[in-house]
Amino acid sequence: MRSQVQERRSAAPVVAAEPRRLPSVVLKFVMAVSGAAMLLFLLGHMLGNLKIFLGAEALNAYGAWLRTLLEPAVPYEGTLWLLRLGLVAAVLAHIWSAVLLTLRARRARPVRYAVRNKVPGSYAARTMRWGGVIIALFVVYHLLDLTTGTLNPHGQHLQVYQNLEADFAPGRWYVTVFYVLAVVAVGFHVRHGLWSALQTLGWSNAARQRSLKRVSTGFAAVLTAGFLVVPLAVTFGLV
Repeated sequence: MRSQVQERRSAAPVVAAEPRRLPSVVLKFVMAVSGAAMLLFLLGHMLGNLKIFLGAEALNAYGAWLRTLLEPAVPYEGTLWLLRLGLVAAVLAHIWSAVLLTLRARRARPVRYAVRNKVPGSYAARTMRWGGVIIALFVVYHLLDLTTGTLNPHGQHLQVYQNLEADFAPGRWYVTVFYVLAVVAVGFHVRHGLWSALQTLGWSNAARQRSLKRVSTGFAAVLTAGFLVVPLAVTFGLV
C-alpha cells in the first residue's frame, strides 16, 4: 500500500514555485527617486558650467573648489568621489528598474498586434528608450572628453575654461553639433521623466495635472538652454 502511494507521489508533476519579484510599483518608485537624484546633479552641473561667463579664473576656481569640498574633514577629492559614486548608483538603479519594467511589459503582451493604433502621448514618451541609449553613449563620450581629458584637444587637469575653449572651438563644429543633439535628447528625457516621477510619487491629480506638465516642460527647457548656451557661446566666440 505504501509503495503504491509513493509511486503516485513520484509520478505527480512537480510544479516549480514562481520566484518572488519586486512589484512594478516599487520599480517605478526606484526609477523616480534615482531620476530625481540625477536631476539634482544635472542642475548643479549646469549652474557650474555657467560660470564660464564670469571668466577663466572663476570657472577654474570652481573646478578646484569641488575637489576641496569639506576639507579637512574629508580628504582631497573625497566629497567629489562620493558624489560620483552616488551618481553611478543612481544611474545603475535607473537602468535596472527601466529594463525590468520594459521586460515585464513585453511579457504581458508577447504577441504583437497586427494593427497598432498610436497611443496618445507626447513625442518624449514614445522615445524614452532610444533616448536613454543616446544619453548613455553621450555620457561615456563626455567623461572621456571633459572629465579624464582623453579625447579633449587640451585636456589639462583643473583648466576647465581652457578645456571647454579647445573642445568647442569653431573648427570642431561637429563636436558642438553632437553635444547639441545629445542635450536636446536629455531635455526630452527629463521632461517626460519628471512628469512620470511626479505621478509615481503621488503628487499629480486631476486638478494639478496641467500645472505639473507645465512645470516639467519649463524645467526641461531651462535645463536644456543652460547646457546649450555654453558650447554655443564658445563656438560663436561669445566667451
